[in-house]
Amino acid sequence: MSKKKQNLIEHAEQLFYDHGFHAVGLQRIIKEANVALMTLYHHFDSKESLVLEVLKRREEKYFSILKSSVRNSDSSIVWSLSVAHSDWIRKHDTNGCMFLRAKEEFSSNDDHEIAQYVNQHKRSLLAFFAEVGLSHSEATQLVLLFEGATALSETLNVDDVTAALMHSIKSMGLHKVK
Repeated sequence: MSKKKQNLIEHAEQLFYDHGFHAVGLQRIIKEANVALMTLYHHFDSKESLVLEVLKRREEKYFSILKSSVRNSDSSIVWSLSVAHSDWIRKHDTNGCMFLRAKEEFSSNDDHEIAQYVNQHKRSLLAFFAEVGLSHSEATQLVLLFEGATALSETLNVDDVTAALMHSIKSMGLHKVK
């Protein structure tokens, strides 16, 4: 990937996360990324194609962190995943889930490409948890806890939210899942 394309994606991701997808125009993105409009259109057919690429890159980063936590775990899988998710929401401020925000802004119907991508992202998270050994019920519980923690981090102190997440993992017995 070219440096200019990477730069566009990184700036667009931060702007979209901070301000919303529809609130940020292409002019602002190219200004922040210090590239020409033609450069943007060389890499992306439309703003929506840029949004999809941002979501794909964000998903890659998130899953990379989760996979690394499982590989490097010396505790239970669920505990390691929960620590990784807690670190993720601390690192990425407190604007909630970028995927759900994208679906809210682009989902006039479920056939929209962005809405479909978001739905697939959530299914991929469940599938990943199953791949690492969680039952369907455990995977669903973990996704619910992660989604809730991400959403609450928008309105409550993120350290309190992540502490509550870890407490919930323990009280539900999920920390024992190897």
